[in-house]
Amino acid sequence: MKSTLKILQETLGKPYEDLEFLLEALKEILIENGEEEMANQIPWIKFIPELETQELTQKHIQLYSLVFQLVNMTEINGAVQHRRSQEDNDLASVNGLWANNFKKLKDAGINEKDIAVRLKDIRVEPVLTAHPTEAKRATVLEHHRELYLLMVQRENSMYTVKEKENIRHNIKQTLYRLWKTGEIFLEKPDVPSELRNIMHYLINVFPQVLPVLDRRMLQAWEDQGFDTQTLYDLDAWPKLSFGDWVGGDRDGHPLVTDQVTAETLATLRLNAIVVIRRTLIDLIRHLSFTASSQTVDVELKDRLFELKNQLGARGEEAYNRNRGEAFRQFINLVVTKLPVDTRRGHATEILEYPGSYVNSKELLSDLKLLQKAMLNYGAKTIAKDDIHTAIRAVETFGFYLAKVDVRQNSDFHDKAMQQLLEAAGFEKTDYPNWSEEERLAFLNEELKSNRPFTHQNTKLGPNAEAVVSCYRVLEAHIAKYDTNGIGSLIVSMTRSVSDLLLVYLLAREAGLNIQTKEGLVCVLPVVPLLETIDDLANGPDILKGFLTHPFTQRSIKYIQEKEETSKPVQQVMVGYSDSNKDGGIMASQWNLFKAQSRLYETGKQFDVRIRFFHGKGGSISRGAGPTHYFINSLPHSSIGGDLRLTEQGETIAQKYANKVNAEYNIELLVASTAAKSISSHFTERKPHPLADVLQKLADDSKKYYEKLMHEDGFIPFFRQATPIDAIETSKIGSRPAKRTGANSLQDLRAIPWVFSWSQSRFNMTSWYGLGSAINDLKTGSPELYEEFKKALKHDSFIRYVLTNVDTSLAATDEDIIKKYASLVQEEDIKDKFLKMFLDELSLTREMLMELLGKGIEERRKNHYYSNQLRASLMDTLHNQQVKLLKKWREEKAKNDPEAEKTQTQLMLTINGIASAMRNTG
Repeated sequence: MKSTLKILQETLGKPYEDLEFLLEALKEILIENGEEEMANQIPWIKFIPELETQELTQKHIQLYSLVFQLVNMTEINGAVQHRRSQEDNDLASVNGLWANNFKKLKDAGINEKDIAVRLKDIRVEPVLTAHPTEAKRATVLEHHRELYLLMVQRENSMYTVKEKENIRHNIKQTLYRLWKTGEIFLEKPDVPSELRNIMHYLINVFPQVLPVLDRRMLQAWEDQGFDTQTLYDLDAWPKLSFGDWVGGDRDGHPLVTDQVTAETLATLRLNAIVVIRRTLIDLIRHLSFTASSQTVDVELKDRLFELKNQLGARGEEAYNRNRGEAFRQFINLVVTKLPVDTRRGHATEILEYPGSYVNSKELLSDLKLLQKAMLNYGAKTIAKDDIHTAIRAVETFGFYLAKVDVRQNSDFHDKAMQQLLEAAGFEKTDYPNWSEEERLAFLNEELKSNRPFTHQNTKLGPNAEAVVSCYRVLEAHIAKYDTNGIGSLIVSMTRSVSDLLLVYLLAREAGLNIQTKEGLVCVLPVVPLLETIDDLANGPDILKGFLTHPFTQRSIKYIQEKEETSKPVQQVMVGYSDSNKDGGIMASQWNLFKAQSRLYETGKQFDVRIRFFHGKGGSISRGAGPTHYFINSLPHSSIGGDLRLTEQGETIAQKYANKVNAEYNIELLVASTAAKSISSHFTERKPHPLADVLQKLADDSKKYYEKLMHEDGFIPFFRQATPIDAIETSKIGSRPAKRTGANSLQDLRAIPWVFSWSQSRFNMTSWYGLGSAINDLKTGSPELYEEFKKALKHDSFIRYVLTNVDTSLAATDEDIIKKYASLVQEEDIKDKFLKMFLDELSLTREMLMELLGKGIEERRKNHYYSNQLRASLMDTLHNQQVKLLKKWREEKAKNDPEAEKTQTQLMLTINGIASAMRNTG
């Protein structure tokens, strides 16, 4: 084992020297705490004979899991150091970042004003979710962050020998805390604890990243010889905001009640004001300028006294705090005007005082007035830096921190409608069984009126009660704070126009529809989520029916006027998970590409801008892949300067756990979105030149994928050759693994589906069927195959898909597949499917090698060697998991009380393998 680490140190250098340091430190602290036996089992720093599976204890699995966490951390740090080194030589050398993208736009002949004009319209919104496989507890993530900061300190040459000894001591203590902290959830986490986890990023990470993002954009702008004043003159700052699904997403999630959503909205509002208050307190510290109220702008002076009078005694106290320092006095009053109660200097609860701000627009207006006064005062750099930072924080986080989406399944809505009809005494109430024509006739008639079906105190069935009580929470929030802080009403499994129009009718029940001079409108946007391949294909027709409906037209026009956009906007969410589960990787990716092109055209037809919301997961099967390559692979014009996408589960920790990596990933997202949008504006939109070839590959690969899925015995094979049953009973996330509890592939969520295949190293969801499809193309249409092969060098979509498949193949292991297949009790089923998998895997590897020209060890050295390092430890974990799965299943069948203890050990192996593979599905 040691030789592998030494090879990595010789080949890839410092990250693996850091790893050795951490492993030695872990060994020392374990010995100091009397755990010499475990200290001697730490891999790679000395030769350890491979353990027999029966010797592997719970502590061994915990140790391996911790070691994998340390590998992941040092590799992320290594990537950060490598980027810094590249940028030292040439700022524009790092692909996907601001300088690199500005250079490409400049090289394409686009001038600085044309870039700046369009930068101000860029809008990017990552949406944080807890989809349900974040396999690390928040406590563990805290220790990771502490360890990262200590490792950064260790790099600093300013520390003395003794100070460095202290840093090493602190690193050892943090490692020991990680060792003693249980890594698996002993109880299933509740929604508030999942919210606490994502709150860390919204409160402590993203507000710190924002000013760095703007500064790096300015540096990149200057690097290309552009004038930074152009950016200030045009206010050309891309808009970044955040969304949240924790506490709002109720699709198959009964724990998300109306009360949970109300508490989520309140928590986000309070913490948004905490973030803004913190920014303003910093501003007070910085603006220590001597300037009486008589020497500043008249506008600022007038507003100063207006604020003092509005706030009464509290205003008087704030005004008197910094006499002779008008700028500080002004910010003191602004802080006092925040709608929050402060005790011992900390904001503790929302409290609307007389005169306090109701929404962040008023605060923004005051800060822009301050900025203008500061410019007139002559302190231009302060106005452009400190006050700009405060303005950007308010623009980004508002008084809501992140916008909460409410998502529910179309079938759930159908049942809710049935129960409303029953409560209202209608004769015909079986709404779920109505035809589309019957539904539309009913909805069209009902949407002419704003009369609800029931009285507020009417007893409703469970589905109707869940929907209406949630919408009433939203209505109460809107009555107080307007729609700030609420995102969209998303309909998962959208199959028809009626699925969307029904939401308008359900919204009526809670008062979310209002009368305007144009007629009735819904104050919140209704968003289709197109998930399956069939739904993606039907999406443009569904969208057309929705956009031509008068109620939709009035509603999106109302929202356009409110948000002051240049044209009406309709958000459409596209799902990467279910489309992949449906038809495999190529069919999913191509159908998503096609659907976005057609949906864009549908929007254009009705002069509506389509805002795509990408429902991506943490694994390749569910849409993951390098951010900049993903954005470049999207159809021409589909972004239109406006991108929303989900950040799920462990992806959030991987990308955003430390400030430097968070800044890189946010910059990658915003800069790539800007470059793709601006470039699309100046280039002609054309159909994909290889559309027919890609369609053939999608259809053929789907055919092979479906043949596997529909083969007799597939479900017994899947349920025995993967740890799906252990994952279904795990306590990783708060959300159930199935939507309705039915024991079918259709009902199983895409996340545990992918997770179970990756745990057993089949990874079939990200490659199965593609090898046969490419082989058919090569033998049946050799000229088209050659065209496809040539296109791989320059076509961003083809390259993105195949590179991701290649990454997935590198993590797929034939020997481990065979071990899991041995769990299948029926020999004929086992032999049949094992042959199908191994034959297709071999063919796919052969096809990819031929297309890409070199092996992964040459093309992607870092990835290859990292996998090699992990391999030996992972073999041990897989052996243990196979053994425990067999034992646990036998104990469950006999109702043996030992089953619970075995399951805890099994969950440790699941976490260890997830740590090693860097994703949970």
